[in-house]
Amino acid sequence: MNSSSEQLAVLQEEVIACRRCPRLVAYLAEIGRVKRRAYRDWDYWAKPVPSFGDPNARVLIIGLAPGAHGSNRTGRPFTGDASGAILYRVLYRAGFASQPESTSREDGLRLTDLRITAAARCAPPGNKPTTEELRNCRPFLERELDLLTRLKVVVALGKIAFDVYLSILRDRGVIKSRAPFVFGHDVVYRVAEEVPLLLSSYHPSQQNTSTGKLNEKMLLDVFRRAKKLAG
Repeated sequence: MNSSSEQLAVLQEEVIACRRCPRLVAYLAEIGRVKRRAYRDWDYWAKPVPSFGDPNARVLIIGLAPGAHGSNRTGRPFTGDASGAILYRVLYRAGFASQPESTSREDGLRLTDLRITAAARCAPPGNKPTTEELRNCRPFLERELDLLTRLKVVVALGKIAFDVYLSILRDRGVIKSRAPFVFGHDVVYRVAEEVPLLLSSYHPSQQNTSTGKLNEKMLLDVFRRAKKLAG
């Protein structure tokens, strides 16, 4: 294991142990206790969800936050709910995932050249983390970005992930303002010479897919582009 992989493993443990946001700590405990009827036999993860994927990835997905009965149940990003079902099918078709389904941490799925993280690591009520909660979680993402030394492309799923990533670049002095960067689907920004390309995409939420705002082909186009841009 190289030093960055070791540091990523340490970071994962710190994420899981985090209790910075009292509202989220209480919410996770409640969800894990009450459960959803369909999953009453599950032992819910009910903790902050660590990243998943290749420590040598050239492509990084930044999502919003775990779903209460998806990632918060299974302990893996985008695993166990409708948004994950479409995402992993697409990742499989684009050549990033070893299988088209992600059902649990023990299902044998492997990601190659891709890693999945999030702007917020705890499932928030109403799927809406507060500004303070996003701020509390941001240092984990910043450290992860620094440790992913081969990164070529950041795929921001949804506007919140897009804005959080740009706020990191602004605060680091890489960009002067977020204003020139307008969120849109399958839009690429060459932010600066020394940072990865930024590729924005609609989030594969059930709301977006059920209304037709996003479909599987549109999402596949994004990840085929990401693969090409990563070289």
